Amino acid sequence: MSTTSDGRILSWHPNPSKPHFVPPPGAVDAHCHVFGPMAEFPFSAGAKYLPGDAGPEILFALRDRLGFDRNVIVHASCHGTDNAARLNGIARSNGKARGVAVVDPAISDAELEALHAGGIRGVRFNFLKRLVDNAPKDKFIEIAKRIAPLGWHVVIYFEADILEELRPFLDAIPTLIVVDHMGRPDVRQGPDGIDMKAFRALLDSRDDIWTKVTCPDRLEEPAGPPWNDFVGAVRPLVEDYPDRVLWGTDWPHPNMQNAVPDDGALVDVIPRIARTAELQQKLLVTNPLRLYWSRE
Repeated sequence: MSTTSDGRILSWHPNPSKPHFVPPPGAVDAHCHVFGPMAEFPFSAGAKYLPGDAGPEILFALRDRLGFDRNVIVHASCHGTDNAARLNGIARSNGKARGVAVVDPAISDAELEALHAGGIRGVRFNFLKRLVDNAPKDKFIEIAKRIAPLGWHVVIYFEADILEELRPFLDAIPTLIVVDHMGRPDVRQGPDGIDMKAFRALLDSRDDIWTKVTCPDRLEEPAGPPWNDFVGAVRPLVEDYPDRVLWGTDWPHPNMQNAVPDDGALVDVIPRIARTAELQQKLLVTNPLRLYWSRE
């Protein structure tokens, strides 16, 4: 991890490699972020970390280098409930980006409609205590009910140790759910470990729960490539739930504590967890297009 001259975190690789794996035409990086630029889109006063500027121009250049066609820009906690940076990135994508927002529970219907017009297709609920101070489940359920008519889904970020505690809350959500990073299981336990078994039980409880098979760099931190524990734990998930999985870079890898990953190396994990062309097509094209671009 390095920092800017004013102490903000720089958590992305300065020169990512060109991956060996070539994504199929139309491939979507379905989990990435933009930060700032701070002069135009200030961070929240309650932000737990302050990243360096990582605007849409850098993101789209990376997209092209890695061989992807589209992006889903996910709101990060450092911007609070201000979605302006996300909307700016979508607006500058020439139709090649959609977004996931974080909203204030008091948001009006007109504001939700404006977010939809700006390309937002989901709302994110964050339960990581190191990133957010308050996660009001009752307010989140109200938001989920209000976004359902828009055809949006709910994205949820949590860690494996609170999954059982969250089950009643998850059961009450009336929309499709996407779980970030599989609920951060301990991949060292393998595909039959307690964390992955609990997560599979969640997937089996509803057929409208999806997940992002993402972030080997986080789930095996501080280990680097080839991320064998991640591959071993996640490959069966992709094979058993092929119509409910998404993939993304997580660029610019916010708040990483150790060496930041090479995005080219992350892309080269894809054919190891999705071993056939059919699985790769679903993971990278069919599934994200259905979720983010099927409804204008």
